[in-house]
This record gives sequence, structure tokens and C-alpha cells, in this order.
Amino acid sequence: MLQILLVKTSSMGDVIHNLPVIADILAHYPDAQFDWVVEESFAEIPKLHPQVRDIIPVAVRRWRKSIFSRKTWREISDLKTRLKHTYYDAIIDTQGLLKSAIVANFAQGVIHGMDYDSAREPVASFFYHHKYLVARNQHAVQRNRALAAQALKYAIPQSLPDYGLGKLSSQQNNLELPRDYVVFLHGTSRDSKLWPVSHWVALAEKLKQFNLEVLLPWSNPSEESRAKDIAARSSNVQLLPKLKLTALAGILADSKLNIGVDTGLMHLSTALNKPSIAIYTDTNPEFTGVVPSIENLAINIGGKAQIPSADDVFQLASGFIRKDNL
Repeated sequence: MLQILLVKTSSMGDVIHNLPVIADILAHYPDAQFDWVVEESFAEIPKLHPQVRDIIPVAVRRWRKSIFSRKTWREISDLKTRLKHTYYDAIIDTQGLLKSAIVANFAQGVIHGMDYDSAREPVASFFYHHKYLVARNQHAVQRNRALAAQALKYAIPQSLPDYGLGKLSSQQNNLELPRDYVVFLHGTSRDSKLWPVSHWVALAEKLKQFNLEVLLPWSNPSEESRAKDIAARSSNVQLLPKLKLTALAGILADSKLNIGVDTGLMHLSTALNKPSIAIYTDTNPEFTGVVPSIENLAINIGGKAQIPSADDVFQLASGFIRKDNL
């Protein structure tokens, strides 16, 4: 029974991209057990996977802001103590950063990671016991799968990824939701990644012909303001309350289609096996865009300095909706 520690701490999309390695490993080692080191703000993501036994949160982002604080060093000491409780047959750091490599060295076991030419921060490779070449010119999901395969000595999978998330439902939220709805994931980390409000409004209007309501989540004041603006200009849009990640995951899981900008929540949509359309305006989706799973379809549209029109997105959405016989 292999004891495996996965080290993928952030960001949301990166953590989701690492989920398929669990199914890959279980296909070859059915009795493997998994613990996961992850940033505290993203700990809800691996918790959604039924095969993850123990979540070990870290707070590197917060610790950096108070590196000389006694509380910070006490928390780091507690982390070291916790990681020494288990001997791991394999510690797999797919993050490839100095911070993740240092955390991996807090644990007991053989550490696997990318080599100097493959890691996102080459210096991280000096902290690994075993290092592997993982081509950079492939999607992040496949890079993670390739590293895990080499570390545990099985063929690198070429199949579509299995994210392995448990069954979720919006019913656990006690919200009054429409029977058939689409979720607009309009918020993202940078303004340059946003899609114009007018485009969201136009898209919502076009979806009326399919009798679909639109749900708008938000997580901060700027997102709430944008969501209110869209809702005020659309008759088929419902503004959601502020929700925790697990609650929002349930809503995404019950939607007919999720449409959003370059945000980790779009990757969560694909991991939940929902039809997904990701809109890119300032980044190249080739290496970090949404990836179809074994059970769903996902499409990236747009790219660097490209702003898709509402018509472009609607045409894709129509294909998904008609396929679902709505």
C-alpha cells in the first residue's frame, strides 16, 4: 500500500490541474493512499476528491507577509511536526517552485520532481532526490501526469484526464434556484482578463430563447458590483449570495453549462464534468486553458489580445445546449 504525498499548493487552477494524477496512480496502484499539501485558501479543492485522505494546509502567502512573526514560525514548526508523522513512499512535487520544494523536504520520504530544465523555478530541482525531464511545450495537466508516471514507473497516460471529484449538488445550499440554468463566471484575478459587461448582457439575452436562467456568483466587492450591473440590465439573471467554494461547486455541478473568463473556477467546472466554455482575452489557453475530461466537453475561445464577441460565445453555447436536448 503506497503512501503518497502530493505537493501542489496553488493557485486554484494549478491545484485542479493536479487532480488527474490520483486516478492515473490508482489505475496502477489500486491501494495507494494520498495526502495533499495545499495553500489554506485552496484546501477545499482536494477535499472534494474522495480518495484524498488528509489535507495538509500551508500558508506560504500569508507567512511571507509576516516572516519575522512568532506566530508564523510556530505554524511552520507545527507543519514540520505534522509532516514527520508519516513516512511516504513517494513525495511528488508537481509545483516545481522553490517554496514547494522546501515544503516537500519537511516530509519523510523520497522526493520526486522536475529536473533543472523542466521546473518552473530551476533551483527547486536541487531539493529533489529523483528528477525527471518533463517537456514544457504541453498543457499543465499533462505535465503533472507525466511527472507522476515517471516517479512511479508507469507509462505516461495519453487518455483524457479523470479529475475524480465526488458527486456534488446545489441542493445542499438551501437556495431557491431555477430548474435549468447557466452559470456566468465573470470574475478573474486581473482586469485585463475580463470580458466586457455589455457582452455578458448580450449573451444572457440570447440565452432566453432556450428558457435558461443565468446565475452570477461573486467573491469580492468588485465582482459583486459587476454582477449587479449585469443583473440590472438582464431580465433572466439571478445574483447569488457570496458562497464558499464547496457551495459554489455544487451549483456548478448542477448547471447545464458554465461560461467564464480565465479563472480557476472554469477549471473546476471541467473537473466537475460539466460542459464548459472558457473565454480568453489576455492569455494564451494553449498550456493552461480548460481541458476536457473523460466525461465532458470543454472549449477555449479567444487568446492574447483577442476578445470574442457575444455571438461567438453564443454559437458555442448553442451547440452544447442543443446536444443536451434543452
